[in-house]
Amino acid sequence: MPINFASDNWSGAHPAVSDALSRNAQGFATAYGASELDRKVERLFCDIFEREVAVFFVATGTAANSLSMALLNRPGGVAFAHLQAHMLEDEGGAPEFLTGGARLHGVQGRLGRMDPDALDRAIRLFPAEFVHSGQPMATSITQSTEIGTLYSLEEIAQIAEICRSHGLPLHMDGARFANALVALGTTPAEMTWKRGVDVLSFGATKNGCWCAEAVVVMNPDKARDMPFLRKRAAHLFSKSRFVAAQFEAYFRDGLWLANARHANEMAARLAETVRTTDRLHLAWEPQANEVFAIMKTPTAKALTDRNVYFHPWNPHGAEVSLEGDEGLYRFVTSFATTGEDVESFSKMLAE
Repeated sequence: MPINFASDNWSGAHPAVSDALSRNAQGFATAYGASELDRKVERLFCDIFEREVAVFFVATGTAANSLSMALLNRPGGVAFAHLQAHMLEDEGGAPEFLTGGARLHGVQGRLGRMDPDALDRAIRLFPAEFVHSGQPMATSITQSTEIGTLYSLEEIAQIAEICRSHGLPLHMDGARFANALVALGTTPAEMTWKRGVDVLSFGATKNGCWCAEAVVVMNPDKARDMPFLRKRAAHLFSKSRFVAAQFEAYFRDGLWLANARHANEMAARLAETVRTTDRLHLAWEPQANEVFAIMKTPTAKALTDRNVYFHPWNPHGAEVSLEGDEGLYRFVTSFATTGEDVESFSKMLAE
């Protein structure tokens, strides 16, 4: 049997989410986000974040990030994100496209986390009075980061303070929001608006949904343009109840948190397996549901030949030292990862 650590995007949907889609597939419901179920889920988001928020369903994390940037854009806008951030590395130019030409400026920082002092220096490279350079528009952080590390609550607040000092809003890319939340043992409110986050890309697809993401604007008064931006970007679904149904099941009885805890626990067990073998070693300590390991090319090929799925990772910007035929590889766990998967992998390494 294959052992799949390729990506949490490869996992299917949780049965409770599939059941919710089936239950809501019959009959009629008001279209374009105006159904009772849509409204119910919007209220759930407000309850979860302990305040009135504006919620906009979209299909993909790329859309959530790009529309967030479009909402925060200014003429000649420059947005700041970590050098390894998904928006810079893996969005295919979508943020630039949907903002109508805003630019993304990479900021350095160890282990996937933006350095606050580096952010301050980067923002100062674009003085507002110098029209030729463009003007700062927003900062984005990823939680958990692209390499499976976390910003502490204090680090989020520190970055938010720098943003405030420059008059910039703070966006959080929360593709793995739930994994970060349970790893820190905190609440959605504490990890976002109470620390200075203005807009959140709320991801659920990686954690048990079929196709469910959302842009959450912490101050609804700042969200006036989002309905038009979403429509223009072709992400206003007519049958949006099918996105709402996924979120309703996702939140019910804390399923989203249980899924994330399980994925994180499987990653911790996988990391322990790596520690006990001399065939691999951890590139850095995992904090959520992604494990990065260094191993030799023949070992990677042997595992691949035995139907273990994982991905090579570009080491640029990472604090790793590779020798000879070593490479950096990413292993991702999900709600669908089993203890048997990890045990089988461990036995394979022992052989």
